[in-house]
Order: sequence, then structure tokens, then C-alpha cells
Amino acid sequence: MKNKGNYIKRMIGTGSSKLSVRAIILISYSLTFAAIMSLLGILLYVQFVQRMKAQMTSSTSQLTERVVSSLEDYLTGMRRLSDSLYYEVIKEKDFSSENADAEMTVLYEANSDNLVSLALYSHGGTLISAAPTAVQKQNLDVTRESWFTEAVARPENNHFSIPHVQDIFDNRDYQYHWVISLSRAVELTINGRPRDGVLLVDMNFSSIEQMLNEVNGSGSYYSYLTDSDGRIIYHPQMMQIYAGVMTEDNAAAARLEDGVHNMYLNNENRVVIVDTVSYTGWKMISVIPESAISIGANSIKYYILVIVALLTMMMLIINRLIADNITEPLEMLDDSMDNSGVIAREVYDRGSREVVHLARTLEAYKESNDRLMKDIVTEQEEKRRMELAALQSQINPHFLYNTLDSIVWMIEGEQYKGAVSMITQLARVFRISLSQGKTIIPIGDELQHAANYMNIQAVRFKNKFTVIYDLDESLNGFSTVKLILQPILENAIYYGVKDMDEDGEIRVRTYRDNDEIIMSVQDNGFGMMPQEAAHLLDEDRSHVPHRGSGVGLYNVHKRIQLMFGEQYGLTIETEPDMGMKVMVHLPVIPYSEAQALNGREDRKNEVE
Repeated sequence: MKNKGNYIKRMIGTGSSKLSVRAIILISYSLTFAAIMSLLGILLYVQFVQRMKAQMTSSTSQLTERVVSSLEDYLTGMRRLSDSLYYEVIKEKDFSSENADAEMTVLYEANSDNLVSLALYSHGGTLISAAPTAVQKQNLDVTRESWFTEAVARPENNHFSIPHVQDIFDNRDYQYHWVISLSRAVELTINGRPRDGVLLVDMNFSSIEQMLNEVNGSGSYYSYLTDSDGRIIYHPQMMQIYAGVMTEDNAAAARLEDGVHNMYLNNENRVVIVDTVSYTGWKMISVIPESAISIGANSIKYYILVIVALLTMMMLIINRLIADNITEPLEMLDDSMDNSGVIAREVYDRGSREVVHLARTLEAYKESNDRLMKDIVTEQEEKRRMELAALQSQINPHFLYNTLDSIVWMIEGEQYKGAVSMITQLARVFRISLSQGKTIIPIGDELQHAANYMNIQAVRFKNKFTVIYDLDESLNGFSTVKLILQPILENAIYYGVKDMDEDGEIRVRTYRDNDEIIMSVQDNGFGMMPQEAAHLLDEDRSHVPHRGSGVGLYNVHKRIQLMFGEQYGLTIETEPDMGMKVMVHLPVIPYSEAQALNGREDRKNEVE
């Protein structure tokens, strides 16, 4: 009945599955939803990061443009101051008898917040006028200063220097300012004749620094200023760069065209925005590090994770309700079977159309399965019994013919005692062979049958060989298939010791090896090659070296496996001229427990 239940469970798919239908639905729906939500969350996160990056880039670009515009306004104011001083003051004076100190002082006072000094030099580097009034340092040759040489070399342009400390004038307080010098070539009138000169406007760098410091107050990005060659004019981390603690790719950034670019520095991607300051060639460079974008992205990442978690919890509840609605009728139908797989008298037949159809099909299977299992059991038992009977009938009958011939020969020779002894041994052999139709007999009976058989053969072969018994009598009460030693002994005689010049020896032994009982038959005959012996237990006889050799061994091996299982049977050990050893492997089954097998065989015989 258990087999019937398992068969039906396999038919409806509940016998081999490790997961219930509810679990499968919950897991599949949950995994699908989790995959969708994960993909959606990733897409939202990527989209948000891209938009945030674009927004930060756009806002930074606009701010950079405003700062550049402010710088241009500031520098334009300085250029206008320079133009005003040149065209309205310097060109109107003859410096052989006049100076521009008063006018310079007025302009300086009006722009003192953004200026450090104003100075006018002749072509030879002589100070003509200055504001505020100052004394130039002695032994100073201004013609070697970069602002002077650039103005002389390119007289048509205004020249802006990089930040430097202006120390060309004596300062009693020894306070020198960081300045950006605006220098230009001018035309001076001396004694009515034009002469070349240089006008120097030193702008206070702190004004530009304050303007740029306000831009760098947010912390998410930073901006710095370079000249056209990439030399840094202003940087919020100027001290760290000078100390070597920080590096900046200012030279490469200064070579970029105006616009937005991506750069890689210090193992980090960065968005770089470049804008050129008019009239100067300076580059305003704003940098947005990837870490700044990541900081803003982390908050939305947690927000998305919370939303996904809440939606997942809601979906799990919905999945549970759907799974219960689908699987409850199936579970009720499954309850129609008990734990042993037996279908109940009443099968649950309510629910969806598929469940009702399955219930009716299950009822039909129940009826047909009962009939089918009975037919299968009957057929298998009959097949096994017929196989055993067929193998049993294959035992070589020549032994009987030869024994009877020997008895006749002994009677004719008036060896009546020997004939009586042989007939007695033969009767015992047949009594055990018949065994009242039983297939399973005690090991002790099988050993007695073997001894009787060898006694007969010893008379026939005139004691040409000896038999040695090494038996564990404690094993006599365990079970074995009958008539398994006789074919092995017959094989040992005819293919082992019969044709030996010296005395042959056959050793019969029984012993226990863990969970097996071993009965072995070993001879000191000719033996054979191991690769040939390996084919003795094959059903295919084409590889056996001698005709008829090993037929009995295959017969015994097959009968043991039919009765006890594939893990039991015969094993063979042999070498040329070293004899052969055949070992019978049997399960450890007391004969009292094997009575059920014999009882079943008896009932089959009674039916026949």
C-alpha cells in the first residue's frame, strides 16, 4: 500500500518535491518582485546621480561665469584706470618740468581698496612718479622685472602678472603686499620729445582672493585661477600645494577649451569647468570631485532603499494572500492522502476547476493503481521465481550420471560396502538439493551437502586430491542460497586439480567479515590469468578460455544476487600456476528470519 501511495504522489508531483506549492509561489513571486524593484531602484539611483551631476555642473558653470564676469569687471576697471591715467594725465604732461604725483595720488585715493601702488618709469627704469609717495629701493634695476620686460617687449598690450610680493619700494613698516601687476608701455613727453616708458598698476591681490574665496565657500566643489600658461594665480589650497601635500593638474586643465570636461586625478574622476577671463588669458577652473557627487547621492540611495523595502514588505503580504488562495485547495487535496501515501476514501474536490479535475483524476488513479500494483507484484514475484527455477535446473546433471556409473561399476566389482556408502552419500545430496522446495537453507546444511558431494567425488577420483575444511561453526545457523558450493567445488576439481601430477588440495573455509559471511573454496591447481578470470562471472561466455569453464560460477553468482541483492555474490582471485580462490559473499541473516522468504516460495509451489 505504501508503494501505491508513493506512486500516486509521484503522479501528482508531491512525492519528490522538497518545497510546497505555497513556498514555490512565494519564493518565485518574491524573487521576481525583488529583481524588478532592485532594477528599478538601480535605474532611479543612476538617473538621480546623472541628473544631480548635470545640475551641479550647470549651477557650477553659472557660478563660474558670474565669477569670471566679476573678475572681468574688476580687471576692466583697472584697465580703465590705467587708460585714464595714461591718456588724461601722462599724455598731457611734459615730464622735463612736471610730474604726475598729484593726479596719481587722487586716482590712488579713489581706488585705494583695490590698489597697492601706481608708478611711472622711463625706458631706462628711472622712477618718474608714484602714488602713494614712495622711495624706490637702492640698487634695484626694475628693467629686469618681468612686468617691465613684458611691457617693453609687447607695447601694444596690457600685461597682467601672476601674484607676487611687490617690494620695489622702501617700506618703513616692512609690510609688503601680494599684488597682481598691470603693466603697459606708454609714451612720455620730455623736453617736447616723445620717449618710451612703462606704467605700473599694482592691484591688491586680496581683492581678487576675497572674491574667489566667496565662490569656494560651499565645500562641494572648488575653483581656482591660472594664467594662460597654467601657472596658478589663486587656489583655495595654495599652501597645501606649495607644501606638496596636494597636487593639482592645473597645467593640463589650462590647455582645455572653455566648457565642461572630465578628468582623472589622484584615483578620482572629476568634472572640470573651464572659462577664460577676457583681456588676460586667465583661466577660471572649477572642479567637482566625484566624492562631492557621491555625498549627495548617498542620501537618495538610502531613501530609495527605504521605499524598496516598504514596497517589498507590501508585496510579500500580497504574495502570501495570493499563495494561500491558490494553494489552500491543493493542500486540502494533499490531505486526502495520509503520511504513508494511502488515498483517503473521500477526496477533496472543491476549489478551482483544475483542482476539481485533479481530484477526480486522483480517484480514478486510485482505482486503477490498486489493480495495477497487484498485477505488478504478481508479475515480479513470478518472474523472480522462474529465474531462480531456471538457474536451479542448470546444475550439471553429469554428476548424477557419473555417480550412478560408479555405483554400477562398484557393484559389478562386488564392492558392495563402497556402493552402499556412495548411494547413502548420493541420497543425502539429493535430500538437501530438494530441501522441501526451499531456496534458502542454513549454512550448516549447505556445508553438509558440500561434504557429501566431495565424498562421492573422492571415491570417483580415487582420492587424487584432498579436501581441508576450516569452518566457523557459529555461522551454521545463518542463511544461504542452496546448492552454491557444489558448482564451485566441481569447478575446482575439473579445472583445477584433476589433471595435476602432484596431489591436489582443495580448502573450504567459512568466516565472518564485518557485515558479510564469506564462504571460500581455494585450490592449488593451474589457475588462470586474472583478466581471463574477470570474465567468468559475465553472462557473455565468448571471453571464457575453456568451453564450459565457469558456467556454474555465473549460475551461483546470479542466484545469490537475485535473492540478496547486487552487492552480494562471488569474487575470484587467481594467478597462473597459483590456483584459484572463489569467495561467496552473503548477508548476515539468521535462518529464523529467512523463513518468510522460504514461506513465500512454499506458497508458490502449493499454488502450482
